Amino acid sequence: MDGQLPVHIPNGLIHHWVGVTFIPKATLKDVNAVLQDYANEPKIYQPEIRRSKLIEQNGNRSKVYLQFFSKSIITVVLDGYFDVTLISIDKTHSESISHSTHIAEVVNSGSADEHERTDGVDHGYLWRLNSYWRIEEKDGGVYVQNESITLTRTVPVMLAWIANPLIKSLPRDVLAHMLNDTQDAVRKKSRSSMAAPLEEKGN
Repeated sequence: MDGQLPVHIPNGLIHHWVGVTFIPKATLKDVNAVLQDYANEPKIYQPEIRRSKLIEQNGNRSKVYLQFFSKSIITVVLDGYFDVTLISIDKTHSESISHSTHIAEVVNSGSADEHERTDGVDHGYLWRLNSYWRIEEKDGGVYVQNESITLTRTVPVMLAWIANPLIKSLPRDVLAHMLNDTQDAVRKKSRSSMAAPLEEKGN
């Protein structure tokens, strides 16, 4: 974004959003554990993420599948494939970088005929998504920043009145929900980590 105005490119729009939250009493380890808990992302980020799968992992590099879901005026379901790299900077800083390699609109979601659209005539709700998670542990908790850069397509004039509001709001809404849901999941994990030693001591 340039101020409040979208940056225009031929046949597309780039959206650039940054959000940050502070999670008291959390640790860097707690946040990284949530961000790498790919199997439970549908629980952590519901309903925005409906399915998730760790396709491949090699050291600090992973290939991940996510299915996104958004419902407002219309329902949008997207399959996304990502390369994710976790960078451990030092004891109090880390970064997770996610680059989409393929995003496809899903047709007939939830039916026996569910499939990815391959005709090249999708609605352009989300074409590419790069996310940069930056985590810093200090001040008795953890600062979590998410920077997202997304590419969406323009749409025909006849469909603009329906699609444009969703195309413009979807990247922002995804970022806001991801930060809030990450915060909630980390708080639960922090409480669980603190309770475990007490339970062991009681036994």
